[in-house]
This record gives sequence, C-alpha cells and structure tokens, in this order.
Amino acid sequence: MSYVTLRADRSGVLAMRCAGRLLALLLLALAAAGPATAQEAQPLYIREALRVAMPEAGAKGLEAILVRPAGAGKYPLVLMNHGAPRKPGDRAGMTPLAFLPQMMEFARRGWAVAAVMRRGYGDSGGGFAETAGTCQSPDYLASGRSAAKDLRAAIEYLSRRPDIDATRVMSVGQSAGGFSTVALTADPPAGLVAAISFAGGRGSPKDGEVCAEDRLVDAFAAFGKTSRIPMLWVYADNDLFFGPELVQRLHQGFSGAGGDAELVKRPAFGKDGHALFALGIPLWTPYVDAFLKRHQLLLRDSLLPVPLPNIAMPAGLGQGGRNAFAYYRAAGSHKAFAVSPSGAFGLRIARRTVEEARQGALENCAKRATDCRIVIVDEAAQQPVP
Repeated sequence: MSYVTLRADRSGVLAMRCAGRLLALLLLALAAAGPATAQEAQPLYIREALRVAMPEAGAKGLEAILVRPAGAGKYPLVLMNHGAPRKPGDRAGMTPLAFLPQMMEFARRGWAVAAVMRRGYGDSGGGFAETAGTCQSPDYLASGRSAAKDLRAAIEYLSRRPDIDATRVMSVGQSAGGFSTVALTADPPAGLVAAISFAGGRGSPKDGEVCAEDRLVDAFAAFGKTSRIPMLWVYADNDLFFGPELVQRLHQGFSGAGGDAELVKRPAFGKDGHALFALGIPLWTPYVDAFLKRHQLLLRDSLLPVPLPNIAMPAGLGQGGRNAFAYYRAAGSHKAFAVSPSGAFGLRIARRTVEEARQGALENCAKRATDCRIVIVDEAAQQPVP
C-alpha cells in the first residue's frame, strides 16, 4: 500500500475548489506586491532551469529551477522541497514550477530559491527512493533519511555556484517535503542555518488517517535527538493529513528529544488546511518574516515587487473566478484557463505539457458547465473556435 502525502495536483485542483475567500487572500497578496513598473529596464529576477548532479540520480540528475534577484553578487539559498501525491502514478507529472508563487516570496526577500524534484518525482532520475514499507509497519526514519540525502546533494551542488552564499542556507518544505526538511536538520550539511516546515509529515493514505501514527512520532523524536538547527513549523488546525492532536505529539516528540522547533498552529483554513502553503501566502509570510528576523536572516529593508504577466481577465467571471484568475497569473507554466458563458471556470497549472494543462482546465470547468472552452494557455489568449 502506498501512503505518501500531498494530494495530487493540489495546487491546481484546489485553486478551483477554493475560489472565493481562500483565493481572495492570494489576490490581496498579489495586489500588495504590485507589478514591476514600465520604467524598469532590467529584469528584477533571474530564472534558470537546472540539473542537479547526484550519482544516485543517474545521468538525468535532479530536475530543478532556480529564481533569484537579478543583481550581481552572492545570495543566501533557500531549498524548497515538494510534497508527495497519494497516488504514485502522479509523481511523474510533478514539476518544480508548481512552487513558483512561493519561490517568489523568498526571492523578493533577497534569497536565491531552488525548487528541486527528488528522485522518482517529475523528470528526476534514479527511481523513487522514499518507500517506507507497508502502512501497518512503516519505516519513516529510512524514508526521511533517503529524502534528506537528495536535499543534501542539492545543497552541496548549488553551494558551488558563484552566485550562492554557501554560508547561509535554509531548507523550506511542505508536507512530505517538510518531513524531509526535519530529517535534513538531524544531519545537516555545511551552511544550513535555519529550516521551515509547512504541514510536515508522512504517511497519510486518506483524509483523517495516518499509517502507524506512533511510528511517525518516534521518527520525529529520533530526528530531534541530533537536530539543533532552528526550525519554524506551521500547521492549520483543519489539516486533513495531520490533525492538531498528532501535530502536538510530533512537536513534543521532536522538541522533547532536543530539537529546536517553534510551532505555529493556524486557525482553520478553507476546507483543508493542508493547502495553506499553496493558497494562503499572505497568512504565512508574517510568521516567516518574524522567524527570519529573530535569526538575523532578514536580507532587505523592503520587498522587491513581483512582476506579473500582462494577461487580460476573461469577461463574465464572478468573484470566485476573478480570484482564481489572480492565482493563475502568478502560477507556473504550463497552465490553462477555461470558461463558460455561464461564468463557470476551470484551471490547471504547472503541468508537464500544454495539452495536459488544457485537458485539465476543461475537465475542471466541465464539472460546472457543458459549454466550456479554453481562453488562455500560459500567457497567450486563445481565439474562439468558429
């Protein structure tokens, strides 16, 4: 039985499901960020596709992207770590661009940010390396250590770049990526100075269930015995993967063994608080800023703006659709937006191919209407079919 975390395509599917109040938060965040001005002659950010060399990942290496401010110099590094879909077949469709809005939040604070796909995810080589066994008897320690091996390889590889300050590295992970980050702090690479885990954990095969909870608590406690890197943990009270009682046990196990983790428990967020990192950016950035300030890791007096593509909003959208469109603008490619004359909409973001994005957007829109059509693919408006 497979029991990896993060629900498949959560960033795309929940973007449609949570239209309204949840995505309104993202709209406010984007409005506050503001687009780059027309007078800016130079780009604000550099974005680069990478292949991280790792012997266990074979000739392909690990698929990655890096975003940093465009100025010359050395930048402290954030390594951003993804979750894992509950359906193993969905791992191949994952892309590092799914994290683009969150990456930009750290880049605008002065960090170089790399999102790296671990072995067996996306187009990374080496085969899936995080299997923990059966749901009845999982080996969470082995799974976490294997994932952390990929994170360590990525940090060591990226630290050799001339634009990276290898003395200041921070690992940031969500769900299974948060668990991997916790494991990394137990045996940290040189330069790791802080870490953040959003909804960190492993082993949830369905909502409200975790395989062998006691074993997961024991794994956190084992990592806490040697972890001394300052951490921030952020969970929402209505996380359907890792509920508040379990989160408290995880924190007690980790900190009781000696780990240094500040726990923030957010009130309920939407229908499933596990989506907070993806859809609640303006809610978690104050916690991150406070954490960075306490550890002398604030890099800028003011934030860089977030340049957004100049895409015209489709006509006829209600408030939920307008909020979803704001999310779409900030999201990574490949992506597509579909609408119906009735005001129904659907989107799919950060897919492997344009066709996959188109198909997903139409399928999501078709849940509400029968006359949907694609109006935008990536940043290009699509002409109506005659």
